[in-house]
Amino acid sequence: MAKLLNTEVNMTGKQGFCWCFGGSRPPEITIEFGHTLKPMTLDIPMPTDENELNEKFEKLVEELDLDKPHREALFNLPPEKKWQIYCSKKWDEDNPSTATWSDFYIESLKKLSTVCIQFNDEHEASRSKLVENLKTALRTQPMSFVVRFIELNGLQIILDFLSNMDYETAQSSVHTSMIGCIKALMNNSQSRAHVLAHPNSINIIAQSLSSENIKTKIAALEILGAMCLVPGGHRKVLEAMLHYQKYACERARFQSIIYDLDRSTGVYKEEVGLKTAIMSFINAILNYGAGQTQLEFRLHLRYEFLMLGIQPVIDKLRSHENAVLDRHLDFFEMVRNEDERELGKKFESVHIDTRSATNMFELLRKKLALSLAYSSLMSILQHMLLMPYNNSSKCASQWLIIDRVVQQMVLQEKNGKDPDLAPVEINFTHIIRQIACENDIKSFQQKMREIEKANDDLNLKMQKKERECDAKTQEKEELISTVNKMKTKLEKEITNHQETKQNISDMSSLIHELQAQLENECAEKKKLQYMVSTGSLPDDAKMDFSSASLGFKSNSNLITNRTIPLSLPQNVSKNHLNAQNGPSLPPPPPPPPPPVGGPPPPPPPMASKRNPSVESSTTTARKKNTPASSQPLKSFNWSKLPETKLNGSIWTSIDEAKMYKTLDLQDFEKTFSAYQRKGGQFEDEEDKNQNAKLKAKELSVVDGRRAQNCTILLSKLKLTNDELATAILNMDEQEDLPKDMLEQLLKFVPTPEESQLLSEHNHEIDQMARADRFLFEMGKIVHYEQRVKALYFKKKFQERISDCKPKIEGVMEASKEVFRSKKLKKLLEIVLAFGNYMNRGQRGNASGFKLISLNKIIDTKSSINKNVTLLHYLLETFEKKFPEITNLEEDLSHVKIASKVNFIELEKDLAFIRKGLSDIEKELDFLRSHNTDSRDKFISVMTDFITVAAYNFSELEESYAEMKQKYERALKSFCEDPNQQPDEFFSVLDTFLVSFAEAKHDNDKQKLKKVEEEKRAKLEQSKKEKDKQRLLRKQESLSSNCSTDKLTNGVTENNEKGEFDDLISALRTGDVFGEDMAKMKRIRRRATAQTDTSRERIRNIQS
Repeated sequence: MAKLLNTEVNMTGKQGFCWCFGGSRPPEITIEFGHTLKPMTLDIPMPTDENELNEKFEKLVEELDLDKPHREALFNLPPEKKWQIYCSKKWDEDNPSTATWSDFYIESLKKLSTVCIQFNDEHEASRSKLVENLKTALRTQPMSFVVRFIELNGLQIILDFLSNMDYETAQSSVHTSMIGCIKALMNNSQSRAHVLAHPNSINIIAQSLSSENIKTKIAALEILGAMCLVPGGHRKVLEAMLHYQKYACERARFQSIIYDLDRSTGVYKEEVGLKTAIMSFINAILNYGAGQTQLEFRLHLRYEFLMLGIQPVIDKLRSHENAVLDRHLDFFEMVRNEDERELGKKFESVHIDTRSATNMFELLRKKLALSLAYSSLMSILQHMLLMPYNNSSKCASQWLIIDRVVQQMVLQEKNGKDPDLAPVEINFTHIIRQIACENDIKSFQQKMREIEKANDDLNLKMQKKERECDAKTQEKEELISTVNKMKTKLEKEITNHQETKQNISDMSSLIHELQAQLENECAEKKKLQYMVSTGSLPDDAKMDFSSASLGFKSNSNLITNRTIPLSLPQNVSKNHLNAQNGPSLPPPPPPPPPPVGGPPPPPPPMASKRNPSVESSTTTARKKNTPASSQPLKSFNWSKLPETKLNGSIWTSIDEAKMYKTLDLQDFEKTFSAYQRKGGQFEDEEDKNQNAKLKAKELSVVDGRRAQNCTILLSKLKLTNDELATAILNMDEQEDLPKDMLEQLLKFVPTPEESQLLSEHNHEIDQMARADRFLFEMGKIVHYEQRVKALYFKKKFQERISDCKPKIEGVMEASKEVFRSKKLKKLLEIVLAFGNYMNRGQRGNASGFKLISLNKIIDTKSSINKNVTLLHYLLETFEKKFPEITNLEEDLSHVKIASKVNFIELEKDLAFIRKGLSDIEKELDFLRSHNTDSRDKFISVMTDFITVAAYNFSELEESYAEMKQKYERALKSFCEDPNQQPDEFFSVLDTFLVSFAEAKHDNDKQKLKKVEEEKRAKLEQSKKEKDKQRLLRKQESLSSNCSTDKLTNGVTENNEKGEFDDLISALRTGDVFGEDMAKMKRIRRRATAQTDTSRERIRNIQS
């Protein structure tokens, strides 16, 4: 074919990765005509108006459905070229040639496939010319030609020709042109889809690698390499190479490719072209498909090439010194080094010598030595020792099976799919799931459970120690905090003491002055009285004296009255006066805080702690003639009436003694014996007299349900009775008793009746049931119940204080906030103004309103919009004129907490703490005079505790008193009922704040909605215009997709035409790997820089 036009359109811009996949710069466009144009006379004159020419040419270009760069390239042609193309198109439409018919080529190919006779060179040239014309037509003819060719089964005819051609044809240029036809079909998405969908197309293309024609090999390799980059093509290429292995009778896959890479063809250009095509194919098959993400796949596939000896061949290829070839070689080695480095990181090694079996085994052994898989590795090695080792084919096949199974296991994905061809059809995911259910795994799981159990025991011990440390740390922190608070309080008291002392000194000086003045006046009085009595004064002077004496008496009385309020209490004045007379000493430290609730009364002696009914019965009860039982019996839990209440009741006329003669007491003893067999069976009649052999029985006198619950509790504690008693006595130093267990222990304190019954059987302690023995041994501890209560109170004290303190602080802070809030005051002022404006008559002219009225604001609806309330309107007013009020909730942040506090419940909690501290004080006083056990640490532990706890509780009570004062002030400021509870008062404000926030949210939504509606109205017209433009573009797209006509002379191709060629070109030059190479170079430079920095740092340290 002769070229009529060869125009290269160069476009500026950054070169992209690959133009066919969206690069930023289109490739150079070469416009070729498909066949030789005959000289023709243009009957249609060229329009003089350029706009008219462009309009006609634009209609022609629209039929081609080109992308923007190619459209611009055509429109930039000179007007003469545009008119020539247009006229050529018109001429072809009026004079159709058989060369443009798909049917012609289909018939010609069928003839070529059926003719087997050897022809001369001229006929061979015509065959080659026919196939070459078909290749050009497939590349340049309109889309309708390609579609028609596919519909007429042209692809299958080409593949059949390639499959059935003889040896001479396989080595000829016809074979090369046929491969070119397939490449031309690959340039179009529709025909490429047919090629990929064909079950044998890629396999037949791979068969062309057996040709000795270098151009044919290169064309086939380029197609296969580019197929690796196409979605779904990578796996088909791997299947094709496996097919070619069988077709060419190769020992291994890729064997012929490595052979062609190593051999020399003699012609430098052909040799370099072939080796470049092979290396681009190898890099594509390694780094695309599954190789893009899976390191294992790349290592697996590269190992095949390495086993075929590719590395020495690569070293030899360096001698060609070709830039493109070296680029492919560099990329191969760069990816290999990176993968080996990544594999080395997996085994914490710099490099793994895959050629050394010893090195690889040592790495595996170190990696699996401490894992559960080590036993499996040993089992594999042991069974491999049993494999045959002769040179027979059977032996090699067995080892090959192991190799393939391991390969598939490594490469198979989690979903069971294999990225490479599955050598063995095994779903390893399913097999592993089955193996997990076998007995061997169960045994491992059992061992794991045992280890986990041991681990849990260690964790429990560690948690126990942590709890102990936490408790000690908390106590230490509480002590330090209390000491600091007491120190601060002491300094304050010292300051007050010094001020009081100074006041006493000042008042004493004033007293001395007044006494001296009084003595002087008394002396003057006596002197005057003497003068009066001796008559040395005249009568008028006596009158003046008498009046003066009366004035003196009144003045003396006034002085006496003035001294009375200045006097101090006797104990204070005496102490300070003594301090003034004696040497100045530092004030003594304050005494320890007194026990809460006043001094405890002396506890009664232990002997006095008896049941009143028992005491009354022992003193006044009549002696009953009750027969004695031959063995201990269970107890009957009844409520005994005292003798003093029996008078006038039916019990005075009842005598049960006569009933014993008619009752079967022996059967009763057998049924309700305190002894029980552990197996639950009573002894036989023959064993009644063998009471000495009751070791297999248990003695139980406690109520059955109570004993059962007690036994369950003891099993949870996991402590022996002795350990439990020790923990009670030393106040749980080891933190063995959690708070919840102590609470349960309080339910199983031995009652006086149980203690009495158990004491009667103290000689049979070994036969007692577990619950009975527990109650018996705990009953021997002095004041056991009081100790457990004290210990439980100690553990719960900080929690109870922490529960009360936030409530007190919440109410206090909320009271301060509502009292001080200017925003709330301003809001009330505005609401009052609106309310008086709205209301008339008796409801109007208000000076104030109750806070509960705030929650009724939302009930007032707007007459215009029922969704708008008075509260919504108020918020709009606030935003416009009082924006600071919109953040009202910031001023009242503690209202929500205070709205949940009730004084009655809070006072109950405080009273409970107060009573607990008082009980501990009483117990301390009792044990100080009765403590005899050396293990008992109640006094030392609880003395320290009560000191800190009493001080903390006193602070809490002070806070409570201050809180009530602040709260009462807040109630008074809002004219609320002084008996109102905080949960009532603050819940009103909390509810209002919630409504306030909701109304503000509603207003914001309404504003946003209004803004959106305005924006929607403004953009409505522009949206309609955009919809029209979008509709026009859609219609153009549909019309372009339906258009199948192209320029008759093959002026250009559509936007997909040639994309496969571009892909092959990018693969050939190595541009397709450019981004990966740049990335790896950056990583390598960064690693080298880090290594240099590390070496420099080491040299600096050594120097």
